[in-house]
Amino acid sequence: MPSPDSVHPVQESAPASRRSKITPERAQELYTAVLDLLREGGYESLTMEGVAARTRCGKSTLYRQWGTKPELVVAALHGTRRMRLPDIDTGTLAGDLREAARAVGEASERDTPLMHALSHAALQNPELLRALREALIVPEIAAIDAMVRRAQERGEIAADLPGAEYVAAQLLGVMRARPLLEGRYADAAYLVRFVEKAILPGLGFAAGTPES
Repeated sequence: MPSPDSVHPVQESAPASRRSKITPERAQELYTAVLDLLREGGYESLTMEGVAARTRCGKSTLYRQWGTKPELVVAALHGTRRMRLPDIDTGTLAGDLREAARAVGEASERDTPLMHALSHAALQNPELLRALREALIVPEIAAIDAMVRRAQERGEIAADLPGAEYVAAQLLGVMRARPLLEGRYADAAYLVRFVEKAILPGLGFAAGTPES
């Protein structure tokens, strides 16, 4: 018989009997604990028992509300989703990308371990992968793409500039990759330098383009 914590490609809908009286505030405490445990030990070591112990919540309450570990992790990703980049609009692409680099870099020590903890399991679980992308990846890609699109509309860069479509992949990719390549997180200072020395020159900006 499969364990309640096993990963299934498709999770069945939660029955009505799973309704609980967990308040939104309590749910946020549980979600935060789930993500903290993922960062600390990875997906395989995460258990409903561990979450219950960390949060002083009854294990039966967790199973009644979420059913399985993947469902709980998906709920935690959705429930703690943050929007850091959409409000950035400095009036120039260089300024926008520097600000995006700072925002992403400030969160990298928190988000990068979570991405690494979930990557393998997410590739085996479409629902988990979708939640991971929706919570941590897609909003930032959309925001950076919008910065590039505004720059094209202003005439800062050509509408058909070949490298324009890869800006988000460069900035977000190096954040995920630096811990593996150099053993250090891609902090704000590093990502701003990366924008200035690798991304902006590739978009046709002169080295040392000043802050807006």
